[in-house]
Amino acid sequence: MNGRALPPLNALRAFEAAARLGSVSRAAAELHVTHGAVSRQVKLLEEDLGTALFARDGRGLRLTAAGERLRDATGAAFEQLQSAVRGLRRGDDAGTRVIGCPGSLLARWMIPRLERLRRDLPDLKLHLSPHDGGFDPALPGVDAAVLVGAPPWPAPWRVHALAPERIGPVLNPRHPAFERLLGQPAATLLHEDLLHTASRPQAWPQWARAQGLDPGQLHLGTGFEHLYYLLEAAVAGLGVAIAPELLVAEDLAAGRLAAPWGFIDTGAQWCLCTRADDDARIDRLAGWLRAQFAQAA
Repeated sequence: MNGRALPPLNALRAFEAAARLGSVSRAAAELHVTHGAVSRQVKLLEEDLGTALFARDGRGLRLTAAGERLRDATGAAFEQLQSAVRGLRRGDDAGTRVIGCPGSLLARWMIPRLERLRRDLPDLKLHLSPHDGGFDPALPGVDAAVLVGAPPWPAPWRVHALAPERIGPVLNPRHPAFERLLGQPAATLLHEDLLHTASRPQAWPQWARAQGLDPGQLHLGTGFEHLYYLLEAAVAGLGVAIAPELLVAEDLAAGRLAAPWGFIDTGAQWCLCTRADDDARIDRLAGWLRAQFAQAA
């Protein structure tokens, strides 16, 4: 056998994401694949190597000694690859900045405002990279990241707070249950099959606790892998979803969605995070984003 032969790259990538994020579901969200696809790739990798990489620990996963060894190796290797790819994407234009952000924010908020961004900041050239799941503290492959979070932040980061995160239930006014639910207390939703997403499993329970309700009484109906799909389902009239106010503001204004119970502060912030080195262009981008977020509120 060729001593330099490696397992399939997809299998290594799936393992690295699951090991780094501590979850197959979060790895699937980051890689834009299904939970089953990540599980199959990890199983193939274990068969190829002839050793277990994960062990079940209650309802979660725990790395074996072999898994820890491979996690360290793949983490370093992919970080180096991402750094090289970032340089190649920039080409000869060292002025381009690579910004990572959640796919839902990119599709529903950033892309509709790109022309305005180009007009307002003409000297700032961006490459926008969708990224779902947690960001590595070293921010490999990106110059900055737009994300939702709260302190404590990784030590190397410089954090620009943009706006508080607020979430709340939304539904299409044409949904058959809309008239019945309108004007009813929040507890009414305990009897509804609620749309939810694997990428934000804490959202409904967090909202319920803020209303003084028992999260254990929530009835979770149809689930979606990504927040973007959840929001599209809500706009399509498939049921009541839990949504960040920022990402549905235009749907609310246009009447495509309604928020009869309003929104609550989660205690987290939308932020633009970068490494500690100074970059005036990133500072200007943070100011622009902060102003745009305020207009959308």
